[in-house]
Amino acid sequence: ADDMPSHILVPAIHRNRSEIRDIFLARMGDAPPDLSDVPRELAMAARAHLRRKFLSAKVAVSGANFAVADTGTLAVVESEGNGRMCLTLPETLVTVMGIEKLVPTFDDLEVFLQLLPRSSTGERMNPYTSMWSGVTPGDGPQEFHLVLLDNGRTDVLADEVGRSALHCIRCSACLNVCPVYERVGGHAYGSVYPGPIGAILTPQLTASTGGVSGHHDPNASLPYASTLCGACYEVCPVKIDIPSILVDLRAREVDADRSSRGVDPWKTAMKAASWVMADGDRFALAGRAATLGSGLGGRDHAISVAPPPASAWTKARDLPAPPRQTFRQWWQAEHENEEGAR
Repeated sequence: ADDMPSHILVPAIHRNRSEIRDIFLARMGDAPPDLSDVPRELAMAARAHLRRKFLSAKVAVSGANFAVADTGTLAVVESEGNGRMCLTLPETLVTVMGIEKLVPTFDDLEVFLQLLPRSSTGERMNPYTSMWSGVTPGDGPQEFHLVLLDNGRTDVLADEVGRSALHCIRCSACLNVCPVYERVGGHAYGSVYPGPIGAILTPQLTASTGGVSGHHDPNASLPYASTLCGACYEVCPVKIDIPSILVDLRAREVDADRSSRGVDPWKTAMKAASWVMADGDRFALAGRAATLGSGLGGRDHAISVAPPPASAWTKARDLPAPPRQTFRQWWQAEHENEEGAR
């Protein structure tokens, strides 16, 4: 669907089954024309489509959940079986893996293979656990390439405070308890790492690689996407102190703003808001002006598409439509009705 994932463990959780059926009919050429939105039928259609893909593919690209340094073993844990087909059927396998996925010994792998499913799906073990160590003649891919990805991780590792974010095993437990993620969804984070872990990992990775074309990193504001309630720290199986890292990253952003030069749009907007709110008449006038946009919302009273600069917001999330009436207007009308009744 040309979409972004919204959850680490369940990337399409923001789609309901009717939307999935429509996507299958529009984008999956061999989908049955009478396909319904019954989950079993959707799964059967996807299985048949993917099976043909896997059986004809010559090259596969996979990730990895863990890699063992002393044996050269890589591991993928999953619940569907698609990963195992990717890892075993094609002639050539290319695995792309972040360097933080390495564990020293095979004994360490035993610990994480118990820890990950319990924290992600509540299972004792994953339904599919696939491990491979290079090439085995006559069995599986006959050519294997491993790409070790740094992409800013070495710089994060050098950070005494933020480095613990690399301990993450991608279980998504922090997402499932975060009140902010629950309200805004995964797309609001603008990254493949949403939720609390994304709020501390993404800004560190993008900052260490120079942000966007060397300009101010837009992900620097992600640490503010938190109430600092601490629920993420309580459920984290590897005990990443996410709230403390959030506070540290916020402090860095404030220090960077103070030392930066040029016009800061956020500061300019706050100064304008301060000027408006400092005077009652100005605030009342601004409120009445805002009600002019009440008709822009749809049936759900939300604006999904807006012109710049508001388009930067509506690109990833809806904008609540202004109310038809300000509180002051409502108050005045209510009291006028009371006076008339008397």
